Amino acid sequence: MSPKPQPHPGIWKHKAHPSDPDVKVADFSYQNEDLAQMIVQAWGNPTFAQGLTDHTNPNFAKTELANRGINLTNPVVLTETDYNNGWQSDSDDEVVFVLPNGTRASGVGGPSLLETAKLIMACVPNGI
Repeated sequence: MSPKPQPHPGIWKHKAHPSDPDVKVADFSYQNEDLAQMIVQAWGNPTFAQGLTDHTNPNFAKTELANRGINLTNPVVLTETDYNNGWQSDSDDEVVFVLPNGTRASGVGGPSLLETAKLIMACVPNGI
């Protein structure tokens, strides 16, 4: 799986033919303590963040989400750059998350960093 740039930011349904119309997938916000902790972990560990967003190894994100009680058939974690460039979904089974850039947080750490992650999650499409 690789990013398929679209002309506009967001997540788009895969086109069977180039002449098919663009169909944007809905953006939404979801609050979850475990996802917020996963964001904080990704901000503090670039290797973990890379694993989540490595589309050549989708099982990493699937396993990490399952470890937090979120069992999805085909989860995809995008970077904000992927999202802003436009992402074309390959399957109706994909559930796409956006990992917020760590630069959005002050880097103070501790509980305040977790609260920052929660706030960013509420800002569609900035949260995972």
